[in-house]
Amino acid sequence: MKQLKQRSDCPISSALDIIGDKWSLLIVRDIMMNGKNTYNEFLKSAEKIATNVLADRLAMLEATGILTKAEHPDSKAKIYYKLTNKGIDLLPILIEMILWADEHLPVSNDAVAYGKLLKKDKATITKQMMTALKKNNK
Repeated sequence: MKQLKQRSDCPISSALDIIGDKWSLLIVRDIMMNGKNTYNEFLKSAEKIATNVLADRLAMLEATGILTKAEHPDSKAKIYYKLTNKGIDLLPILIEMILWADEHLPVSNDAVAYGKLLKKDKATITKQMMTALKKNNK
């Protein structure tokens, strides 16, 4: 099991030890919002993660209880990654990041449209997504 180094007992620092690198939240995003669940699907993401980095981040996210791996329902040759409840609880963070980026950074037209939708009823959308993710997690 991959050992996590904790820099301090500050909550922000401790969270960043797990999700503060360049790739971890993108893997969570891909599972949560893009329906990706396999190693090869993660490799095909637009951000072009290197295979060694992907393997490292998946191992770290599993070791810290953010995701689990199981036998793929359609192929015994593939590993199926899914979020734990701990991982699903990152959804509000991702939503806030989307809203912040929509406000302060150049983003795609689709992202702008999604940001507008979120701004109208963030609480309901977040609750619906959390419910769906937890239902699919069983």
